[in-house]
Amino acid sequence: MTGSVGRRAFLGGMGALAAGPALVGCAPKPRELSLWNFYGPGGQQKSQSDWFVQLAEEWNDTHDIKIRLRYVPNKDYKSGPTLQTSFSAGAGPDVFLLSPGDFLRYYNGGVLADLTPHLDPAVRADFLPQVLETRLVDDRVFGLPMEIEPLALYYSEEIFEQQHLAEGDLPRTWDQLLSLAQRLTNRDRFGLLLETNPGYYENFTFYQSMWMAGGEVFSPDHRSAAFDSPQVHQALRFWQETVNLGAAPRRVRGTGGNDTISNIADGYCAMQHAGIWAIAEIAEQAPDFRYGVIPLPTPPGGAYTTALGSWAMVANGKSENADAAAEFVVWALGSTDPECIERMRRWNTVAKTNLPPRYSVQQVAEQRGAFADGAMRVFADEVMAEARPEPRYPPEIYRAVSDALQSCHLGGGDPAEAAGAAAEQINTFLSTYDGAQIN
Repeated sequence: MTGSVGRRAFLGGMGALAAGPALVGCAPKPRELSLWNFYGPGGQQKSQSDWFVQLAEEWNDTHDIKIRLRYVPNKDYKSGPTLQTSFSAGAGPDVFLLSPGDFLRYYNGGVLADLTPHLDPAVRADFLPQVLETRLVDDRVFGLPMEIEPLALYYSEEIFEQQHLAEGDLPRTWDQLLSLAQRLTNRDRFGLLLETNPGYYENFTFYQSMWMAGGEVFSPDHRSAAFDSPQVHQALRFWQETVNLGAAPRRVRGTGGNDTISNIADGYCAMQHAGIWAIAEIAEQAPDFRYGVIPLPTPPGGAYTTALGSWAMVANGKSENADAAAEFVVWALGSTDPECIERMRRWNTVAKTNLPPRYSVQQVAEQRGAFADGAMRVFADEVMAEARPEPRYPPEIYRAVSDALQSCHLGGGDPAEAAGAAAEQINTFLSTYDGAQIN
């Protein structure tokens, strides 16, 4: 099991992928590095796009090898084949962004560059260990986290006021959440919204429910599946009930369940399960929308935790400029320079509201009042009371979980049968798995 991290810790301080193109003769190395991302230039949120543009400009002003940004739309990058196809064709980017959910696809495929030789040990110790852990293999660093993204429940203050609901009516249990979601559902909106699109993001959001119910994908030693358990059945059944009761949609709007602008801010739902990034998203794109945030309610007999997303920047070890790519990643996110600390503070508390993954950045952000009030305070003090990082699973494990979740959530499948089938698939895969540690 990956270690958990709570509020005190936070505030305390493709299978085989094709190799890259071969060098031909003594041809000179390209004088630029490509950085693929889903923020900019020209992305949906100007503040985040501007941060990436400024990042490239700052590097280019002081280095001979230049950074060239390529923007890939959010949905294509996260759920589409764009990134995988590029590597299969031997044309993958030099630098790219990677979530824990897809880490093993690229590490086991031999793509990721080792950043350890470029990284000051003091900086490595500055990263929260639980967040860095899913980027380590044999104690070597293969990615640097940009952020920490806990999940919570957003609710529309206007809709609550219209229904004469007060703070004491906020749900604390799954039963209360389902009851309230039904009450807030009408012909024009749903009471609750969970992700419905199959993908790494849906799995990530489901893990929070599963963990709170006491369920796990693996046994503690990660040698066998633990997915076929009453606790996992309970979590699958809860997601199923949200749709069966008519309180949650079968289809979400916009780019998915992570998109608060197209969903809760537009009146499509009264409550939405989403992450801390929505604070900046709403402030920039729907500044008049009034909302509140609470920790996700817990199941009967369960224990609260949130799930922590965390995109990392990684370097392509097959690149003709692999060393320069690794150097760039460490320069951008893993330096002791005040400019790097300030860059990460701006990313995590201005451009894209998150919790910083480095203690030094947290300290500066706290001094600037980033977590003093509003939704950011709720995330830092309440949502982060207990937390677990998103796990890293090979694609075969992700698909087994995703198939079970989709079957129950939208297909009316029996939770016990779906979990049993997934556990069988997981055990079959583990019997021949030969790759980096699953955690």
